[in-house]
Amino acid sequence: MVSKKSEYTLIRSARKTISLQLREIETGGCVEIIVRAPRRMALKDIDDFVKRHRSWIEQRTAQLAEARQNRREISEQEREEGIRAAKEQIPRRVAYFARQMGVTYGRITIREQKTRWGSCSSKGNLNFNWKLMLMPEEVLDYVVVHELAHRLEMNHSERFWAIVAEILPDYRERRKMLKEWGRKV
Repeated sequence: MVSKKSEYTLIRSARKTISLQLREIETGGCVEIIVRAPRRMALKDIDDFVKRHRSWIEQRTAQLAEARQNRREISEQEREEGIRAAKEQIPRRVAYFARQMGVTYGRITIREQKTRWGSCSSKGNLNFNWKLMLMPEEVLDYVVVHELAHRLEMNHSERFWAIVAEILPDYRERRKMLKEWGRKV
């Protein structure tokens, strides 16, 4: 169940805990506050939770605004060249690392997603964001290895991270690089 209060969007579901999420709204540079709560939680308790986290909301809103200002504009030509490069380079990197890891995969799709750099379906199909072409090669390789590791572990367990670490011992630094670069593109 989704309801809209003036201050936040409330999503109730069969969960046990309450959580906050901030999402940028494309038009106007505004931020939407999303609260996910258990079905039976009292509205007063939800409002109190939001009030207690007001400083976090304000801090995170400021961070999102700063990131929006620092984000670089991408021309249509850059976009087309990036997609073309991604369609050429990403399959090569996937094939290289898949051989190293001893895994197979299905279809590779290049997309332009707002919040994801890559994904792996249960059927082994891989999706990658073309904007990875705007980042250092170490970041691209991290995302490729991350998604291929899901061919062996469809979760983020210790075993999953051990698979990633076997191929990229410095994956933590690469993950940090992804976060930094992700705010810029």
